[in-house]
Amino acid sequence: MSPRLEIDLDKIQYNASALVSRLGHRGISVTGVTKACMGEPRFARALLSAGVKTLGDSRIENIETLRLSGITTPMVLMRSPMLSQVERVVRHANMSFNSELDVISALSTAARKANRRHGVLLMVELGDLRDGIMPAELVETVRQTLRFPNIHLNGISTNLACRSGVSPDSRNMGVLSRLADVIETECGSAMRMVSGGNSSNLQWALSGASIGRINNIRLGEAILLGLDPLQRQPIPGLYTDAIALVAEVIESKKKPSQPWGTIAQTTFGSSATFQDIGTITQSIVAIGHQDVDPQGLTPPPDIDILAASSDHLMLNTSKHEVKIGSEISFQPNYSTLLRAMTSPFVAKAYTEAKQQTAPCPDFRDQYQPKGEAPRWH
Repeated sequence: MSPRLEIDLDKIQYNASALVSRLGHRGISVTGVTKACMGEPRFARALLSAGVKTLGDSRIENIETLRLSGITTPMVLMRSPMLSQVERVVRHANMSFNSELDVISALSTAARKANRRHGVLLMVELGDLRDGIMPAELVETVRQTLRFPNIHLNGISTNLACRSGVSPDSRNMGVLSRLADVIETECGSAMRMVSGGNSSNLQWALSGASIGRINNIRLGEAILLGLDPLQRQPIPGLYTDAIALVAEVIESKKKPSQPWGTIAQTTFGSSATFQDIGTITQSIVAIGHQDVDPQGLTPPPDIDILAASSDHLMLNTSKHEVKIGSEISFQPNYSTLLRAMTSPFVAKAYTEAKQQTAPCPDFRDQYQPKGEAPRWH
């Protein structure tokens, strides 16, 4: 079936296992993030087989999917719960990220009614300007949180490099560690978890710098794509080809490289620019903006992406003989993967995990991109 995502759980499990091991040697646990795979139980089980002890997702619907599949592992909702969903959050998630006292109050009420205790991680704003409590307000927020019945304050967390691209480093991670110390001193509540952030924390976490109080990070992109999100460079020793996006060719014709007629905005509001390179072979595959982020696709060698509409991706395939009905395989970035996963028009083909050998002789010493090049066939 095409288009489809081909997802190699074997390679994903290897990536997860390698990162769990390396971070474990630094005293840092891994929360395996399932949101990019829409709470797919097979993906979650691959993470658990790799040694991940906690699963995280930003959508309660995905957590419910995992629970319905029989997975009982501790799970954390990695986004502040909506007030309209607090009962579901308390029922299915062991813990949630929070930054608003009104939400924590509602969680407390829901937990009391359900005769449960719900764990809370308070999100701290450290400069990226997404979500989080300002550091100067954190101690008072902790004091208020500790007053709510059926709520357990597990610790604090932060998120960087998502909205503004602020990189995790010794300075902002040091601030988070000191805040954990201040809370314990002033509020008498042990900060059992100090979660430093997401896959963008890997450079810092594995740099040899002092980790302070940081004992957890959340990994999704690094496991799935084998890339460091800060520069989208391959992480040494990991598979970068665990996921491919395959689309079918529906047209292939000789055409000029420049349009003709009066040029206005395109369907998506931009003004297109063109380079006249003469007549080319333009091929179209059956996928578009509705399914993917076209800018996040890496085509095979000697194939160039020209443009995309809602349902068409136009390619320059002049250096290849492309037949109607053949398939072209692309490597997606995280943005494209997220969109393709949520598209009902993109099939998902999983290969079951088994024993996977390393992509290089020594995981610790190899610092070169791994994985096969994207292919076309």
